[in-house]
Amino acid sequence: MAQKGFIEPGEKPRRFYSEVTVAPGPGPGGWSVLLDGRAPRSSRGAALTAPTLAVAELAAAEWAAQAEHLDLAVMHATRLAFTALEAVPQARAGVADQLVSYAGSDLLCYPAEAPEGLCARQAEAWEPVLRRARDELGIALQPSRGILHREQPGEALEAVRRLALSVDDFTLSGLAFGAPLFGSTVLALGLWKGWFGGEEAFDLSRVDEAWQESQWGIDAEAAERTARLRSEARMLEAWFRGLEAPAVSPA
Repeated sequence: MAQKGFIEPGEKPRRFYSEVTVAPGPGPGGWSVLLDGRAPRSSRGAALTAPTLAVAELAAAEWAAQAEHLDLAVMHATRLAFTALEAVPQARAGVADQLVSYAGSDLLCYPAEAPEGLCARQAEAWEPVLRRARDELGIALQPSRGILHREQPGEALEAVRRLALSVDDFTLSGLAFGAPLFGSTVLALGLWKGWFGGEEAFDLSRVDEAWQESQWGIDAEAAERTARLRSEARMLEAWFRGLEAPAVSPA
């Protein structure tokens, strides 16, 4: 049985707390999420803390929203915080490699060859984002129509790596969450940079799916999955914007 305030992987423990609060953390400038005055901990013992009040409140809202049993699968900000606290500091190079890998086969670089209507929608949606990545971030990825893989320029991939290694652990965790969510490192970076919101980033990632739905309709299972992923994209927007929030002294 899990100890109070201790989260075991794979479990759905009963809710063991009444009040969720945010308070100054143990470190300088940090904030802790508290459940009845105690910080929840990961399976490896990390207390739930965040570098900004806004991010701590984002995680706290997830705990407050839990019902009789805790569902960590939908507590994305909490899991991201634990990842940033425990996993990323020791694996920054590996996380950067993951972002480079997604950039190497970035969704935006593989527009369809047909039909004409879908090709036009993808061009309208994706080409401005690729240009912005080139002009503002120095990431000049080369699109290729069809499904055959195209090797991306080494300079572009190295620019992704440098950028990934330049950010803090919480930002890097968010980027590593966003790249697989969107199938695109570029979209994850664009969301972080504020080029668009979470829902727009998600819509950009599913131009093909939206086209298919417009032609053939939407089934209930696909709609449920889309809604779930869209909520994750909204959370990621709040995560990035929360990390940018003005500093509030915890003193």
